[in-house]
Amino acid sequence: MDAADLAFAGAVRQSELVRRGEVSARELVELYLERIDRLDPLLNAYRVVFRERALAEADQADARARAGDTRPLLGVPIGIKDDLDVAGEATALGLAPNGTAPADAELVRRLRTAGAVILGKTHLPELGITPWTESLSFGATRNPWDVDRTPGGSSGGSAAVVAAGLAGAAIGSDGAGSVRIPAACCGVFGLKAQHGRVPTAPAVEPFCGLATWGPLTRGVADSALVFDAIKDGGPSFAEAAGREPGRLRIAVSVRTPPMTGVQADEEQLSGVRALTGLLRDLGHAVIEREIPYAPALAGNVIVRYLRGIADRGRSLDRPERLSRQVRGYVRMGTAIPATVVERAKAAAATDAEALDRVFDGGVDLVLTPMFTRRPPRVGEYAGRSALWAFTGSVRFVPYCGAYNHTGQPAASVPATWTADGFPVGAQLVAQREGEPVLLSLAAQLERELGWLDRRPGVAG
Repeated sequence: MDAADLAFAGAVRQSELVRRGEVSARELVELYLERIDRLDPLLNAYRVVFRERALAEADQADARARAGDTRPLLGVPIGIKDDLDVAGEATALGLAPNGTAPADAELVRRLRTAGAVILGKTHLPELGITPWTESLSFGATRNPWDVDRTPGGSSGGSAAVVAAGLAGAAIGSDGAGSVRIPAACCGVFGLKAQHGRVPTAPAVEPFCGLATWGPLTRGVADSALVFDAIKDGGPSFAEAAGREPGRLRIAVSVRTPPMTGVQADEEQLSGVRALTGLLRDLGHAVIEREIPYAPALAGNVIVRYLRGIADRGRSLDRPERLSRQVRGYVRMGTAIPATVVERAKAAAATDAEALDRVFDGGVDLVLTPMFTRRPPRVGEYAGRSALWAFTGSVRFVPYCGAYNHTGQPAASVPATWTADGFPVGAQLVAQREGEPVLLSLAAQLERELGWLDRRPGVAG
């Protein structure tokens, strides 16, 4: 295996190689450090890289491997989105660092327990609120498939490092699509697990209960392996990703939720059509059925999202560091009364029942577009008002936020590539407890489409 193949091998393969002594964890970290030095000046995906600390953790992993340790992520270098605490490091949230975290977040602690090496912290937009990754403090993160375009947001740095082969896996967070959006932008796999599956401690109900954390990976099995190391209970995701899905009934829905004011363009619909044809060829039953969005659903999502931004912004020691645009978001969220927020939260169960009617008649999964258009160019919304940016966000990616409000699992999968080589993603949605069938089908699609064979040209 040459160096590039090793960099793109993924968490499952890398952990196997380390446990068998065929590759050392130090070699993996040194490989990624070299690639980061060479490629990240162009991509700007990492805020900070823990060079000496990661090498020391790699040496510890190698000692454990020699002693026969079989931890599932032993020696795998992983990037962490900069909204998660890493002990002794700043949690910058897209702003100039201020202070350090006293302890690891629970998710980071579980990664370490599983043997992972924490390689560094990845960029996000200010407060993690936009579907592009740009900030006044750190500039723009760029998409490895087209450096003039965004890698998505808010976990854009994490998606970029995975797509460019700068980590074995990376952690992102998803409060209104922020794992699925960058996964689709960067041609990788991203699953938002159902609410309550992954611990958020020390955060309590982040983004008014909309947000959860999870991995971005190139392969479905890699995501499943990381999830099994960090999640609370439930079935083995790795086992689910390793078995055939059987014959499924899948509903295709392309209509955007009410009030969006835009529909998916032909390029985005091409991804849905490509998967629809493949699913039928694989023997699945595919029907056309639009999701029955409840009239108040969009408003409930927006209320929780904007108030979550306000709560995060007002918690800062120095809120004056925020950009003019983000201060505008904070003002919009602050104007929402607490009683309205509580009503929106209380409506989640009723809104979930309405959404779940699309599963009537034995439907297992729902397929939707991810976006209405190709991801924005870098700087497209720079200097614009909060209202302008917010409207642009909703019109770009209207399909995701509902499932943060109602809690069902949803994933972005690479569906096709355009003639000029840019990835087009699509979203798969399951009912609660439906991650196993979602992972099983995604793994089947990965094998059929061969997306692991694709690498962006800038990644070498």
